[in-house]
Amino acid sequence: MLLELAQWLAKDIRVFNVFNYITLRTVLAALTALAISFIVGPAMIRKLTAYKIGQSVRDDGPQTHLVKAGTPTMGGALILVSIAITTLLWADLSNRYVWVVLATTLGFGVIGWVDDYRKVVHRNPKGLSARAKLFWQSTIAISVALYLALTAELPAQTIMIVPFFKQVAIPLGLAGFVALAYFVIVGTSNAVNLTDGLDGLAIMPTVMISSALAIFAYVAGHAVFAKYLGIPYIPHAGELAVFCGALAGAGLAFLWFNAYPAEVFMGDVGALALGAALGIVTVIVRQEIVLVIMGGVFVVETLSVMLQVASFKLVGKRVFRMAPLHHHYELKGWKENQVVVRFWIITMMLVLFGLSTLKLR
Repeated sequence: MLLELAQWLAKDIRVFNVFNYITLRTVLAALTALAISFIVGPAMIRKLTAYKIGQSVRDDGPQTHLVKAGTPTMGGALILVSIAITTLLWADLSNRYVWVVLATTLGFGVIGWVDDYRKVVHRNPKGLSARAKLFWQSTIAISVALYLALTAELPAQTIMIVPFFKQVAIPLGLAGFVALAYFVIVGTSNAVNLTDGLDGLAIMPTVMISSALAIFAYVAGHAVFAKYLGIPYIPHAGELAVFCGALAGAGLAFLWFNAYPAEVFMGDVGALALGAALGIVTVIVRQEIVLVIMGGVFVVETLSVMLQVASFKLVGKRVFRMAPLHHHYELKGWKENQVVVRFWIITMMLVLFGLSTLKLR
């Protein structure tokens, strides 16, 4: 909206041409989302508290978590509202990728909202059944993947890129692309949701990864930079940097309220949506393997749950004291904020390593 206004004003006042730069609008998107969240956040937390939309806590978990019972949840709705408003304000709304990413993010947010609503309002501990949740996640992910595959204009938009090698690219075909996109979107969504178990643990890695993806999106959408760095040129993908900026800004603002001791939790409405957002942006800019690197914490958290379940069912023994992995370290004696900050540090190193793949080819 504001971009269109700036372009109209630029016909008479040349200074408004500056808003055509994606880099500027990405920064403004981050600041706008940050401001919206800071303004709306306190009022939303008061409303959630008044309606007694509080988090339930597992009895078999670390005893230090029992004090968190009743803390307002579903705060992820604040992140989604900030992202949506900011993206509509600063992004080029004629860009189809903007709408694809927004629709995917909000679609997964609706799934999470229904799950949270059933848990905290209807007091149904199961929430949305795992089968129903996976069905709707799969429906959205497959629909989006098919759309991207069928509307691809260049072969580069559907191949799989291998980091560190300029000339290595794996043709996927329609079925391969849809399958890969499905696993990236649904897998990342659920991985972020599993990681969201400690104050600030999931949101800061999400912010760091989305910031890195903004760089990948900008480079992939710039023909000269893409050619120089040896990555696929994806026409119009650069506009997704604005979305990533909005996500980073909204996430940082949410961290203000979610930092230990948390005033609000994001809930499934936030975790599922943010994971899906990272996944769909990655699919569009063709950096799936890089996402696995940068999201290493999310990957390990998910693998810890899978190993725990498999081991218990097969041999009746647990690999970890408790899964996901962050609870294992808590039960080993680490303080909650120690686990969180150390996982942040690991993510920062992994993100920097992921960014290095831009040049190390």
